[in-house]
Amino acid sequence: MVEDLIKQLTGKNKQEYEAAACHLVNTADVEMFKALVDKDDFLFDFVKQNVSDRLANALNESNYKNLLSFLKYYSPSYEDVIISTLVKFADEDLTDRMLEIFENGTNDEKTYCAKFFTYIQDPLALELLRKNAKTDDEFLNSNCAAALGAMKDEVSYNNAMANLKSDDEFEQLKAVKFLTSYGNPDALEPIIEAMKTSTMSENIAAEIPYLTDIFTILEGNLANGLLVLNNIINGLGEIIPLSSVFDYELYEIFERLMVHADDSKTAIVLLNANDRFDTLTENDEYLYDEDKDTKKEVFDIKKLLSHINKKELLYFVNEELRADSPFVYTALDFAEDMYAVRELLKCSNQTIILKTAEILKAHNELDDTSRQVALLKITDENIKSIIRAL
Repeated sequence: MVEDLIKQLTGKNKQEYEAAACHLVNTADVEMFKALVDKDDFLFDFVKQNVSDRLANALNESNYKNLLSFLKYYSPSYEDVIISTLVKFADEDLTDRMLEIFENGTNDEKTYCAKFFTYIQDPLALELLRKNAKTDDEFLNSNCAAALGAMKDEVSYNNAMANLKSDDEFEQLKAVKFLTSYGNPDALEPIIEAMKTSTMSENIAAEIPYLTDIFTILEGNLANGLLVLNNIINGLGEIIPLSSVFDYELYEIFERLMVHADDSKTAIVLLNANDRFDTLTENDEYLYDEDKDTKKEVFDIKKLLSHINKKELLYFVNEELRADSPFVYTALDFAEDMYAVRELLKCSNQTIILKTAEILKAHNELDDTSRQVALLKITDENIKSIIRAL
């Protein structure tokens, strides 16, 4: 029975889907809604949007309170139609009920409630929002941060800014996620600075475009924008889901960069992107579980990047073979001048020295003299052992 109703609700027959939508909201059929949410990963986005529109058409002043029964099952696909309807008909009684659910409910219920208080900015929700912005549930955290941002809560914002400087990189990443959901663009520069020194730079970079899009960052500060982009490229398919290529507008970004590829940083990023998308499309493991739209976009980006002039771009690589360049690790991957590479063995950064030694070894250029030069600056015993074993 439930499966039949779901088929009708998601189908093309207007009479059937209208009847199924009315049944769902008029009878508060929780079992049917749960089954619908369980299918989130198996329905196309346009189908879920159709369902949302159909539910919106079925909802009115006489049945909207039935939505409270559905709060037990969180779905980002139906969050907007549920919350926008509750907000539309909100009164003091409903707000009190949402506060009660927020205080005593499950994480799924709290996630909807946090979204509700993004629009109904009741000061009584502040402490609950602050508290629930620090859970292990990312949807709940994000909605709480967005609500706190809408309410311009300085306490939570200042705490997150302080945590950007935490020695605990997981706490630092939580702060980044909070700040990107909070939505204050003033946090952009401090987040980028935190990214520059973090061992989780790809994770941080993945969050940044949800605060400020990459085009805007590039226009405001080309070097910072390229560094964010480069870290995203490094994380694609491993840390960052490939479907994010749409969120980040990577095709359009690479298209623009290819027109103005006349500096070393842009050259490094394009070389890295070309290499990364070759890897992503040559290994089935990366694309196996992706939908057809994502696969097509990834292959389209690969085709676009295949038109770069590698010879011209490689000419710029040596300019980033400096210990103070945030692009040095990527530049080493594409370096062809082993003399310039070998000079980095004299720097004081031990991880750069290790990477340099590995590149020299890959090119059969790591002789005993080079190895000894590298070891002179190394104090970390683990790195020493790796270099000796190369």
